[in-house]
Parts: sequence; C-alpha cells; structure tokens
Amino acid sequence: MAPASSRAKRVIWGLLGLVGALLLIIAAWLVVPILTNSPQGQSGQPLHVDGFPTSVSAVGDDGRERTLAVELESSDRGLDQLQAGDRLTVSAAGYDAGSGVYVALCKVPDELGVKPGPCLGGVGAMEEQDTVVADVVEYAPSNWINDDWAWRLFGSRSFDDREAGTFTAFIEVPPAVDENVDCREVSCGLYTRNDHTALDDRVQDLYVPIAFGE
Repeated sequence: MAPASSRAKRVIWGLLGLVGALLLIIAAWLVVPILTNSPQGQSGQPLHVDGFPTSVSAVGDDGRERTLAVELESSDRGLDQLQAGDRLTVSAAGYDAGSGVYVALCKVPDELGVKPGPCLGGVGAMEEQDTVVADVVEYAPSNWINDDWAWRLFGSRSFDDREAGTFTAFIEVPPAVDENVDCREVSCGLYTRNDHTALDDRVQDLYVPIAFGE
C-alpha cells in the first residue's frame, strides 16, 4: 500500500491539474471570441453632427437602429457648456448585446472608420473589483457595459435588456484636459464604441457632441 504522503501528493497534483484545465477553458472562452470577431461595418452616423443635440440615432451596417441619449443633471446648461464634475445619465437602445460597449468622452476622429479617442480618463481599465450591483447608480469618467460574467469581475455593467439592446450609463465629467487629449482644442463627444472584445468593429460608434464651458 502506498504511503499516505504519496496518496496526498497524487490528490494535490490531481486537484492542481483540474484547476489548471478549468483556467484554460475559461481563458479560451474569453479569448476565442476576441480572436474570431468579424467587424460588422460602420454605425451609419455621419462624422460631423450639427449643434449639440441630446440624442442621436443611426442605422448601422448590421441593420440595427441604435439610439443614444444624454441627460445633463444640471438643466440650466446644455451639452456645450459642460463642467468637470457634471453628471450625465446615458440611455441607449438597439445595441448588440453580444459585444461589450465602452461609454466615455472621447475625441471625434478625423475620418470615418477610425476608432474614437483618445478619451478623457481613459476607458476599460480592467482592474479586478467587486461586481457592480444591479440598480445601484455609480458615476465614473467612463462606463463599461458587458454581460459576460467573467468581465463583470472587472467592473462591467449589464445591459438593461439584452434583446432590446438597452443599457444605462452614469458618467461623471472629468476635466476637459488630460495627458492624452484636450477637449477645449479638439472636437469631442460622449461616445459609445465596442470594447476590447471587438476593438476594430466601428458599428457601435455613436456619439453626442459635447463641449466645455468657461
């Protein structure tokens, strides 16, 4: 009969093997969709938007009609007079819940087909944190919408309704200038775009123009 210590070692190595296999399966489940993602085209929104509307809509190359609406907590000013610390409630509909979405204040690109950015405060900081609690309003310079449970561990919020492609984001406006972009000198907007799982897909690039007041 094998000594107890030998049996214990075999059990430990067996458990380690199972854990390793499970981690490989999870890694493959997360990485394979990123590697196999096929861009769906453009969002259908023109590069330049007149004025400072509080909502925009467009039909993308994937046939979806997306709507993006922004409400400023301070009703005495418009989206052309933002100040650091302002709070924006963002409502969206028609998005593809199969892809995660970043919501942030970003530089409008110089031409269609180019990823919006840089973005004030950055986007998609994947620092492991407590799962966002449903129905709890938490304002931040950017929001990340992704339903996959693994990404929830890194701070993403859920879609409100996957079938309808609706979600709500809560943005606290950062200063107009950081080390990457100066939204006093270039055109910026409150943007949605696909997250790191589909970085090259421009089909969910929708924006509402914004500007900062004095």
